[in-house]
Amino acid sequence: MKKHDSFAGLIAGLTAASIWGGMYVVSKVVLEVIPPFSLLTLRLIMGALALAVVIYFRNNFASRGLRPRESGKSIRYQEHKQFFWTSFWVGFVGYGISLGFQFVGTKLSTASNGALITSTTPAFVLLFAPFLLGEKTTWQRIIALVISTMGVLAVIDPRTAELSSSLFWGNMSLLAAGLTWALYSVLVRKVSKDSDLLTSSTIMLLGGLPTSIAFSIWEINIQGVGEITIGIIGGLLFLGIISTAVAMFLWNYAFAELPAAVASLTFFAQPVVGTLLGWFFLSETITPLFIFGGILITLGILIATFEK
Repeated sequence: MKKHDSFAGLIAGLTAASIWGGMYVVSKVVLEVIPPFSLLTLRLIMGALALAVVIYFRNNFASRGLRPRESGKSIRYQEHKQFFWTSFWVGFVGYGISLGFQFVGTKLSTASNGALITSTTPAFVLLFAPFLLGEKTTWQRIIALVISTMGVLAVIDPRTAELSSSLFWGNMSLLAAGLTWALYSVLVRKVSKDSDLLTSSTIMLLGGLPTSIAFSIWEINIQGVGEITIGIIGGLLFLGIISTAVAMFLWNYAFAELPAAVASLTFFAQPVVGTLLGWFFLSETITPLFIFGGILITLGILIATFEK
């Protein structure tokens, strides 16, 4: 792994996690008007369209007529078909199943439980990576995970979590969301080794549509949709283009360039950024425990990134 690729992957993962950490306020406002699965459907469609536009202009700017013609159309067709369906099913795991579990879990549990339980994602990545990617689980990566996890626990403060029996199914759904998002992230690295990441990322977004559309139809029949204002449209554009197209591609890029166990640690930037934005915009308090947690998360990421 080249150093510049490692650095670029690290920045991409941190940027993606930071965007997701900062989208809570926008999501909260938009969700008051548009139900969650309907919002997810719009995000996936806008995200796929945005990446498709980038692909179109990239191909237009590429030199034409200089590539030799390939032979064997049937072979190319089979390869393209396999590439499409592989990317589609990976996207189905991430955007169809994982985000579905997250929505259900958030509805049936609490926000603090969601932040705490889904922070298990990097641990699940460490579990999946040796089996699906053949990556070695080194002591340095385990230590980095432990240190970063301690940091995120300090940031989130597990004392705010609720573990009552009434929240059991919500908590289980959140745990399933963390597990399936880890599986999706590891599969992204597997798929990206032999494919164009931008194209596969676009197809992956489409993979979430069958589930999101089905649930959004049910939602709209029951809840309906509120008044669509200019502010809501602006929020939709941010969630669809920035939080979905840009952030999802950057997350995929991080897993394409970094070992999965290393890339997964950038996930911990979410609660840090969320807390910082709450401090900046909502005058929430920054505690010494939060600062200590942020230092531990940073230390864990550095240990994993610069392992020998």
